[in-house]
Amino acid sequence: MQEQYRTLAREGVHETEVSRSRFICALAPAASEEEAQAFLARVRREHPGASHNCFAYVIGADASVQKAGDDGEPGGTAGVPMLQMLLRREVRYAVAVVTRYFGGVKLGAGGLIRAYGGAVGEALDELGTIVRQRYRLATVTVDHQRAGKLENDLRATGRLVREVRYAEAVTIEIGLPDADVESFRSWLADSTAGAAVLELGSEAYGDA
Repeated sequence: MQEQYRTLAREGVHETEVSRSRFICALAPAASEEEAQAFLARVRREHPGASHNCFAYVIGADASVQKAGDDGEPGGTAGVPMLQMLLRREVRYAVAVVTRYFGGVKLGAGGLIRAYGGAVGEALDELGTIVRQRYRLATVTVDHQRAGKLENDLRATGRLVREVRYAEAVTIEIGLPDADVESFRSWLADSTAGAAVLELGSEAYGDA
């Protein structure tokens, strides 16, 4: 399993013009192939009069799902360069749709490849990317008397505090890099005089 991956900071749109053709690149995070397809369908609905709505998406921290489509452009001149740009930038869990409004000037295969790949690259530059780190989800259970100080200490030491729940006892859900689990267990025992209970859960990704 990948220790970390890069993805889009946010959804957005960037437009560029090449030889009077408009290239509008819409980018969005996508947790699944279904989400990517739904985003593509949405963009197509927004641009019913466009000449082409070409797409590429990469799903999985290890890029296990890769799809691209030319939507009527010559084979390999649109979707593939878009996909290659996402892979070159190491972007995962993301979908790109480039909408083209033809401006009357043919670009040729090389021109199309540069235009479609370039539209994705410029959009990535504008929207930015973030790195997500693999974490082990863990729950710390502690009494009310120690909870406030412990939560402050966790945040002060840069721990990923995901949720705090108050009931008979206080449970604090955190994310831990796998390599830190044992050292954290020792730190927790020291800082709470052994009063806190640590339970390890499943793995997930969070902001690095």
